[in-house]
Amino acid sequence: MKRSWLKTLSFTLALALVVSACSAGNETTNTTAGSTEAPTATTADTGPIKIGLLTSLTATFAPWGVSARDGMRLAVEEINAAGGVDGRMIELIERDDQSNPEEGASGFERLVEDGVVAIGGTISSDVGLSTSRLAEELKVPLFLVKAGSDAILTTDSRYTFRTCLPAAPMIAGPVAQYVAATGVTKVGAIVADYAWGQAVKSALETEFAGVDGVELQIEVAPVPEKDFAAYLRRLQDFGAQIIVATGHPPGGVSITKQSDDFGMDVPVTGSWNPLGLIVGAVGDQAFDRYADFACVNYDSAEYQDLARRYLAFSENTFMEDDAVAGYGIVQAVAEAVGAVGDDPVEVAKYLHANTFDIPGYSFPLQWTEWGELAAAQVTFVVIREQEPPDGVNPGANWYPELLLLSDPLTPYVP
Repeated sequence: MKRSWLKTLSFTLALALVVSACSAGNETTNTTAGSTEAPTATTADTGPIKIGLLTSLTATFAPWGVSARDGMRLAVEEINAAGGVDGRMIELIERDDQSNPEEGASGFERLVEDGVVAIGGTISSDVGLSTSRLAEELKVPLFLVKAGSDAILTTDSRYTFRTCLPAAPMIAGPVAQYVAATGVTKVGAIVADYAWGQAVKSALETEFAGVDGVELQIEVAPVPEKDFAAYLRRLQDFGAQIIVATGHPPGGVSITKQSDDFGMDVPVTGSWNPLGLIVGAVGDQAFDRYADFACVNYDSAEYQDLARRYLAFSENTFMEDDAVAGYGIVQAVAEAVGAVGDDPVEVAKYLHANTFDIPGYSFPLQWTEWGELAAAQVTFVVIREQEPPDGVNPGANWYPELLLLSDPLTPYVP
């Protein structure tokens, strides 16, 4: 049965879900990274430009990682088809971090030995913590896709860059304001016991401490947990009127489905989950009930054009924001190499000095001195049962509906 609570939320959120805007003051040069035209390289090298993919192709975060991989593959295909970077082809070298920090660190070191100019695709915060330290030590750019722990970056970071998911403290405010917009007084949350989940827990506790008349109960579950019965019963006994699952990305499917099975007719806020994963596992239980954040604007013509090319290229049925981020990583690195050559140190400097307009993104890709997103604008969407745009989600009966495009988020300072 469809829920009506979200049908009137768009206007309310437009008024209530406003995020403090403050972008970094660094001077930047506007550039466009969405073109498939080959950049011009300054290096005399004629060998391939090696870019590393380090992501979760197996284990917990595989649904996110596979999308990021396929987005990177598409960008490589398009750039090479257009002649490469001044005639040099891009070679994508892939490593599976298995959602494990030790495997991630080992994979990072092997990619550096392979001679990559940059590495991208990190999903797990635990992997992000281990690999970011290596990126700084070895001076090789690392791009995070969904590794949002606030402990990953330090003020001294120069080679680690977020691309999609901002630091956890940057999204706590929108979550709290979204909760306030629903008018509930008892908020339940489930977080995973790892870096991202604990960061969200801390951020929610801090944010809700200043909200009068709202009680917060947080349950902490293991990362691979599938059976949330015990946690949901405690939240049900608490009288939770909303479930914030933002801190447990792998549990989004189970939490949405099991809470509905328990008769908890309450909204669930997701944790930047793949929307296709949610609908595929939950079905119509997600319609008008499951809402989530993203770094793309699914309504934009740029996203929809890119999605059609992506679906024709890959075996996927929907282009998640992880795939758009992966596409953007390769485009940004290719542009940097075209401008300054393939020295990773010079590439990092170029990335910091410029702004990249990635097709489908809801904000320009731009970084602070320490690699935080400088002008992130979160989109907030709900899954609706509706006819999708032509060729964008073929054969499906659903598409995300935009509830809000936030103002730029204030960059988190470690």
